[in-house]
Parts: sequence; C-alpha cells; structure tokens
Amino acid sequence: MPALPRAILFDLDDTLIRAYAQPEEAWTRLLHIFSAHLDAPDSEPGRAAAIERIRTAIMGEAKAFWSDHAQAAKWRLDIGGARRLSVRRGLAALGRPDDALADRIADAFTEMRRQEYRLYPDAHATVDALRDAGVKLALITNGAGTPQRAKIERFDLEHRFHHIQIEGEFGQGKPELAVYRHALEKLGVEPADAWMVGDNYEWEVVAPQQLGICGIWYDPFDAGIPAHATAQPTRVIKRLAELVE
Repeated sequence: MPALPRAILFDLDDTLIRAYAQPEEAWTRLLHIFSAHLDAPDSEPGRAAAIERIRTAIMGEAKAFWSDHAQAAKWRLDIGGARRLSVRRGLAALGRPDDALADRIADAFTEMRRQEYRLYPDAHATVDALRDAGVKLALITNGAGTPQRAKIERFDLEHRFHHIQIEGEFGQGKPELAVYRHALEKLGVEPADAWMVGDNYEWEVVAPQQLGICGIWYDPFDAGIPAHATAQPTRVIKRLAELVE
C-alpha cells in the first residue's frame, strides 16, 4: 500500500456513487420517452434531431442556471425544483412554453436518476482498506439532508466514515472553505495531513488546495483537466482503488 495521509475527505455524488455523470446521454434517453408529447417527428432521423434540439436547450438553461453561485447555493437544496425551472426555461426558449409538461419531464428525469444511482464497484473495498490502514475518513457532500442521507443509507456508507457532513445539515457547502476546515477539525488533523478526493474540479481540487489540502481529482470518464484550470491537482485517479494500490 502506498504512503497515505492521516485523513481523507471524500465527495459522495459521482465519486463514491455514480449519480449525475454523463447527463447528455441520460437526457436524450429520457426525452425520447416524451417524444410524442414534444411533437417530435415519427421518422427516426427527424425525431433524433428534434430531441437533440430540446436536450441542448434544457442543458443550456441548466448550465446558465448553475453558473450563478449564489443561486446554486440555494437550489442545491432542491435539485428537483431547480431541474423543473431549467426544463421550463428550455421549452420556453424553443417557443413552446408548457410548465405542466416541463414539470412532468423534469420529475421523470429526477426519478430516473434516483433509480439509476450505482455504487462504484471499488468504493466499499477502497474505503474499508483506508479505514483499516488507520486513515481517518470524512464524507463531505453538498445537497439537502434528506436525499443525501437516503443515499448514504442505501449504499451502506454511514458506518464507514468517522465524520459525515451534509450541506443541508451543516449550513454551508463546498467550495466554502469553512466546510473543509470543519471536517478537518472533526477529524483532528491539519490541512497538510489530509487529502480531498472527488470529481468536481473546483470543489475537490481548487478550494481544498487553498487551505493546503492535497486535491485528488477523480476522473473516471477521462475528461481531462479543464482547459481553464488555474490549479493543478496533486494527483489524478480514474479508479478509487488507485488510492490503495
């Protein structure tokens, strides 16, 4: 086993569990289910093109929505509600406002994603190996308390961590520096003795490194370091098991 820090802070969504990755594919699949309601053509090429226009509009509105940091901090506690707004705006941008249909589509997407949550295959074994090696572990996740606790219970994670910190319960979320400081305080370690592991470049690399925490970027889909990145991760991993190999 490689040299390990005294403590590791883990992200939850799309780090330990696959939750929101590859949204383009998920939206395309979901919108095909609603193709008749969206007046998509019967022919396969025409239907595919219409679905792609709608997907692009919805995801474009979502990107704009989440780029407002103050707004994002509020709506992270109501992901389903935020998704409704993005779909409403996407349909309106295409000249076919229909809030009732938009809400049905958004809610169906939310439920589809919930049903398709999956634990990454090496998550339990990696976390257990780290804990057995004496590493103090914290799970730090943004989002509301109830749905995040449900994920933690569903995937048998609670007993594996010395500290669990959820945005909706703590009152602040990543990338606020107080989030990382509080977790380190709970574990009783200094920033230089800790790693942060996760898939979000800003939250798991840029912000932690401001405190002296090593930022380990989890990149399972080989997206590559963002072109606009000003900070470099301490390390890039494509599998969680790399932490203990």
